[in-house]
Amino acid sequence: MEWFMAPDYWTSRLVFQRALAGVYLVAFLTAALQFRALMGERGMLPVPHFVARVPFKAAPSIFQLHYSDRFFAACAWSGCAVSAALLAGLDSAVPLWGCMLLWLVPWALYLSIVNVGQTWYSFGWESLLLEVGFLAAFLGNDEVAPPVVVLFLLRWILFRVEFGAGLIKMRGDACWRRLTCLDHHHETQPMPGPLSWFFHHLPKPVHRVEVAANHVTQLVVPVLLFTPQPIATAAASLMIVTQLWLVLSGNFSWLNWITIVLALSAVQWPSDPPSVPDAPLWYEVVVLAIAALLLFLSYHPVANMISRRQVMNRSFDPLHLVNTYGAFGSVSRIRYEVVIEGTADDVPREDSDWREYEFKGKPGDPGHWPRQFAPYHLRLDWLMWFAALSPAYAGSWFTTLVERLLESDRDTLKLLRRSPFPPDAPPRYVRARLFRYRYTTWRELRETGACWERTYVREYLPPTRLAGVAQRS
Repeated sequence: MEWFMAPDYWTSRLVFQRALAGVYLVAFLTAALQFRALMGERGMLPVPHFVARVPFKAAPSIFQLHYSDRFFAACAWSGCAVSAALLAGLDSAVPLWGCMLLWLVPWALYLSIVNVGQTWYSFGWESLLLEVGFLAAFLGNDEVAPPVVVLFLLRWILFRVEFGAGLIKMRGDACWRRLTCLDHHHETQPMPGPLSWFFHHLPKPVHRVEVAANHVTQLVVPVLLFTPQPIATAAASLMIVTQLWLVLSGNFSWLNWITIVLALSAVQWPSDPPSVPDAPLWYEVVVLAIAALLLFLSYHPVANMISRRQVMNRSFDPLHLVNTYGAFGSVSRIRYEVVIEGTADDVPREDSDWREYEFKGKPGDPGHWPRQFAPYHLRLDWLMWFAALSPAYAGSWFTTLVERLLESDRDTLKLLRRSPFPPDAPPRYVRARLFRYRYTTWRELRETGACWERTYVREYLPPTRLAGVAQRS
């Protein structure tokens, strides 16, 4: 079937596959380096406790069959190895069927992680990587030209990502309709980057233009993905530029990068595709069957998009094959941060020697300038932003975090930038306090060198010690 193949997208497939493998590599690296403290056997939300109460059918995962920290580490590092191999082009060195199986390996491994990841893995970029990763397994290798239907489905995902995000904004916070959300967003976003302070201090008319341009990019441009070339390439390129602007303005894990990867698949690169034989019949049957399944499952995200009660970042099946997306339907006006402190004093008083724990990415010391981490994702730092919004968001894990700090748990301390206590001399008490943070002005920055100014709001957690530990006399 000549219509089945799109040889003009030979380079598009190559660029897309290598870029996707890079995102996979970052995702598995994030899991390998952080899982023990977050959801390991002694983690804040242990996987063994989760699989004991959640059946395999509801959360398919190899860790439903067996779990140990060593086994999880082996799976995560195996995912890194396979992703690196795909990045190097191994999929082009194996038969077509081998290529498909090879791309399904990181998908299956990451699905297993996400489905037991609980709160730490509850965000849209996890489902987006799985949805895109599953479809990538049917894009083929050098033995065949890229299938038209798979390229169409990749654009369909990109359309839903952008259009869904645009709709959630228009239906959500009124500041998106008034073009004023960026007066606050750069200051109150979950994890600012090194340039976020400067983005916040752009003139307000520029913020209005940014929001208006965002609406155009998310509500108008996605429709152009399904038009003939070169219009589709222009639309995808505009989306890439917009996502790069977002990359500069904050740390949003790999959400922006996976969106860029999707857009790359719609770009028609100038090239002379090699001559290849027709695709085997079995491959065409498999691809068409998968396409029919995904289009059928797309009913749920479409119904969600047109609903007045649209929800964002939700999966409609346990395999995360088709999902709904959207971000920042509402924007906070005030930034709060939870500051965790410890003291070695026997009796905790207000005038005790309280020392602050420093996180890698979330704001803490007002004098510390934010760093760029994305696409690498600091999961604890991100969840601390939610904890500051409401203690209910952290109810399942915050107490355990405090316990691990009181124990000077090695794996937990690795998630932090710095602990104020040596590993062999943990604090006697740990407390948490809530502060309001705001960006300094240009004048304040020149005078103090600090990008943040903070004001104490209230106690978040009173001084706490380990149960059964007696006071020193």
